[in-house]
Amino acid sequence: MKLITLPLRLKSPIFGILLALLSPALMAQNNPAPRQDLAELQRIAESFLRNKSIGLPGDVKVTVNPVDARRNLPPCTAPDAFSPNGSRPWGRTTVGIRCTGSATWTIFMTANVQVISEYLVTTSSLGQGQMITERDISRLKGDLAVLPNNVLTDETQAIGRTTTISMNAGTPLRQDALRTQWAVQQGQSVHIVSNGPGFQITVEGHAISNAVEGQSAQVRTPNGQVISGVVRPGGIIEIPY
Repeated sequence: MKLITLPLRLKSPIFGILLALLSPALMAQNNPAPRQDLAELQRIAESFLRNKSIGLPGDVKVTVNPVDARRNLPPCTAPDAFSPNGSRPWGRTTVGIRCTGSATWTIFMTANVQVISEYLVTTSSLGQGQMITERDISRLKGDLAVLPNNVLTDETQAIGRTTTISMNAGTPLRQDALRTQWAVQQGQSVHIVSNGPGFQITVEGHAISNAVEGQSAQVRTPNGQVISGVVRPGGIIEIPY
């Protein structure tokens, strides 16, 4: 049997019904629902990480991975970026962005923050308890984000301090691998000195606390009195007059 298609007259009741049914679909195709600009979210996340990296040593490079283009988020007037619990401001990290206005949603974006800077390494093998000198350290340049935590970047943070572990040549120097060289140690005999106008009093005593030069230390005098003074070179405890 041959199917014969007859044209519908514009004023036909059937044409009116079909037009009413198709109009919403046609309008939706011509006027799609607004959606959030995903590139804007990427810019917000990058700006957020740059602000958090202020104060980090060296040159900072931030790379934020784009949001999946298939994400269909309602538009947000003021997206808010935040750091999820446990994330850090450098290395491979995560940024959260949430909308709490007319639309409510939260997404997470992955990123990588590089911190390119010079850092300190050992020039030779060092034993435990060895004091660091200028010739024991040198500088390398790299991404601090992939190095151990607390890596040192300034010679003054290392010279004069003592190693707490043994280290091979080329080992990055970490803050927790060094300790300050004590100027006086608990139980050490010290000279207690008090200077005044035209006189100086010096007695022997014993330190009852560890301290570095310039710090305050407690000492016990020969008569058993405990006093505090400022540590000076040569095992001297200076008592203000």
